Amino acid sequence: MVRIAMVAGEASSDQLAAHLIVALRKHLPDAKFYGIGGPKMQREGFDSLWPAEMLAVRGYAEVLRHYRAIAGMRRQLLRRLLADKPDVFIGVDGYDFNLWLERRLKGAGIPTIHYVSPSIWAWRKKRIHNIVRSVGHILALYPFEPALYKGTAVKCSYVGHPLADVIPLEIDQRQVREKLGVAVGRPVIALLPGSRQAELHFMAETFIETAKLLLERHPQLQFLVPLVSRETRLQFETALWKLKADELPFTLMFGHATDAVAASDVVLVASGTATLETALVGRPMVIAYKMSPWSWRLMRNMGYLPWVGLPNILARRFVVPEFLQDEATPENLAQALGNLLVDRQAHAAISRVFAGIHRMLRQDTAQKAADAVLPYLQKA
Repeated sequence: MVRIAMVAGEASSDQLAAHLIVALRKHLPDAKFYGIGGPKMQREGFDSLWPAEMLAVRGYAEVLRHYRAIAGMRRQLLRRLLADKPDVFIGVDGYDFNLWLERRLKGAGIPTIHYVSPSIWAWRKKRIHNIVRSVGHILALYPFEPALYKGTAVKCSYVGHPLADVIPLEIDQRQVREKLGVAVGRPVIALLPGSRQAELHFMAETFIETAKLLLERHPQLQFLVPLVSRETRLQFETALWKLKADELPFTLMFGHATDAVAASDVVLVASGTATLETALVGRPMVIAYKMSPWSWRLMRNMGYLPWVGLPNILARRFVVPEFLQDEATPENLAQALGNLLVDRQAHAAISRVFAGIHRMLRQDTAQKAADAVLPYLQKA
């Protein structure tokens, strides 16, 4: 039996890995997939040895607080994989956790594949040296990434982004609104405050205060808030109660982020994969992000690019506004969202840019990724 070990600790990684499992099973229906993974992977038959939520922490302060538990879990997984070697190891994103594992597994003769190139184009370029020591093959989501590995021992394959395959090139907003029970003529803003509890800790109240300001200027507004778990929903509900906003027109949803974005006119979104999803749906957005002050002080001077949002990075310019840390105030966010809400010319221009990004990333990603992995398994 072919045995494939994987680690995917975050919601976006879980989705990437689940798509890859489905594509590989078409060729290897009896393959065993195991390691650390989330609910989408588990629905495809993945055996998760530890809860993936243990890895879903972000920022230096948060990682340090959980470091002992994470490091202990990683050492146990390494011992298990070295004692009973898989045919290949695929680390899905999760640079710090997975590169440590991959370096040791590669040294033991296990083929190592890293799915999602670490963002060396954005910050910490010196990481490429560790990547070369640790990884045999990179599966890159973005077309400019293979050039970064030219001249190194690492093979890099551009596979596109699976969200670009899953999300249709055109979505009927009216149809989605009818499905969700949202009035067709009413202005709607989707709020995506993050998928992690740590993100909502810093973002939820800011997003709610922003909505309150917007309602003063646009009283017909409705807000759709897709949340990924009961925990994050409880956090957001607690913030609504604390800010006396629980009677305002917020519709909280379990998941269905794509529907919420498609039904909206404008989106307020925490930086991350959700910004790309919003772009692929074709909706204008404002990007906001906050983290602990200590993490922000450490990270603010490490970046090489003027953008943090994926749509702006892919377009190589500021297509949509970004507000980070102290600039992510309700006043700034409400002003930017209000501008986008009424500017139809800006809507059309942004939509054209996003349509180009969608076509560029639409590569039948899962199959391309599987095609890159299969030669290692055929050798096995």
